Amino acid sequence: MRELQSQPLSGLTAIVTGAGRGLGRAEALELAGLGAHVVVNDFGQPGRDGTGEASATPAQEVVDEITASGGDAVAHHGDVADHEQARELVESAVARYGRLDILVNNAGILRDRMVFSMSEDEWDSVIRVHLKGHFNTTRFAAAHWRERSKAAGGPVFGRIVNTSSEAFLAGSAGQPNYAAAKGGIVGLTTSTAEALRRYGVTVNAICPRARTRMTDDVFAGFAVPADGLDPLDPGHVSPLVGYLASPAAERVTGQVFVVHGGMAALLERPKVAAKFDTAKDAFGYPELDALLTPYFADRDPRTGFAAAEVLRLAHE
Repeated sequence: MRELQSQPLSGLTAIVTGAGRGLGRAEALELAGLGAHVVVNDFGQPGRDGTGEASATPAQEVVDEITASGGDAVAHHGDVADHEQARELVESAVARYGRLDILVNNAGILRDRMVFSMSEDEWDSVIRVHLKGHFNTTRFAAAHWRERSKAAGGPVFGRIVNTSSEAFLAGSAGQPNYAAAKGGIVGLTTSTAEALRRYGVTVNAICPRARTRMTDDVFAGFAVPADGLDPLDPGHVSPLVGYLASPAAERVTGQVFVVHGGMAALLERPKVAAKFDTAKDAFGYPELDALLTPYFADRDPRTGFAAAEVLRLAHE
């Protein structure tokens, strides 16, 4: 964690989900370093060591790291994919610190498999943790900010940073569950951004690329460099989260960023590639055949909504 100098988040309270390791840990440390009180959420209760004593959870280890550096943090071990535990997470942050200002949704799992081999549980579990988990915490944080805004008679400070993925853009063939969840998170982000705009709350999504326990297999072929910072280090991602959580980002909402390896790219919203109008009152099959078949005959069949070029983005 950085020295406690420039602290644009001083006095603010943040929740980071899935923050016991990897990207969430880096984000929790970043927000604490910028002055926020941090509720470090990571699912799992303490175990026992060889002496029978309770062992520290990953969430508590992050809390200890923050407090050792002069910050303020508390661990929370609930499952954000459970509606009531997500409610308790938000309520506990408000009870401890008096308010919630920042929500970083990061918790997730992988269950990679081709669509023709995927089990129902592999589909359901990924959608549950990623998409439902994002909704659950967002729902209760949004209600908190709405009530605060009504009491204040105007906008309040609120920030949500959601975690999507390049997988939803690139058409990741072996991750239909993950790609669907991450695409859904973008839809949740843009919808929530519009719903909360009037209350002063911004909502954005990042598509990070980082070497974490969850992505060990994904990035197994990318060696850690012997010298210098790993381009896949989560530390490349967390500063953008800190910025989006700050007062400086008050005009940034409903946006999607790709971020990794010293680079942040702002994605543009989809554009209309072509428009077809009926010459009659309504389309029929013959007219659609006459319009669409020639159009796609001259178009590269690999060109669709998927944008694989985002995978080639890199720091220059």
